[in-house]
Amino acid sequence: MNLLEKIEADLINAMKSSDAARAGTLKMLKSDLSYERGKTGKDMSDEQMLEVVSRSAKRRRESIKEFQRGNRQDLVDKEKQELAIVEEYLPQQMGGEDIEKFISEKLSSLEVITEKDFGKIMGEIMKDLKGKADGAVVKSILSAKLEKK
Repeated sequence: MNLLEKIEADLINAMKSSDAARAGTLKMLKSDLSYERGKTGKDMSDEQMLEVVSRSAKRRRESIKEFQRGNRQDLVDKEKQELAIVEEYLPQQMGGEDIEKFISEKLSSLEVITEKDFGKIMGEIMKDLKGKADGAVVKSILSAKLEKK
């Protein structure tokens, strides 16, 4: 069962159990996946579907920050609930310590590193951690490590 089929099955179960919040979130997620598939006209790989789900989670995290700035706790709570549902379909995310360890190992394997190399190094690291770690966390840890050097 691929990711889309799992989302569709969970959507049906949510609708049967009258879980409106879960059903609404899964409908949006399914819609995002259908839109992406429609752009290419081809079936999507699991990796491509995970990218779409990751973008959906990222949008919700950004919305939470904006709603917190606007003192809209009702919308913050709604977005957090949706984020929790979306994250069920993502692989387990690495913790800060694991990311830091990975970055340290990557930096030690490279030659002389300066802050000018940030983009190149970030690209290399995110290629390896794609779907496993939040890019914002990786960026902050990498920035701190490069400042120390």
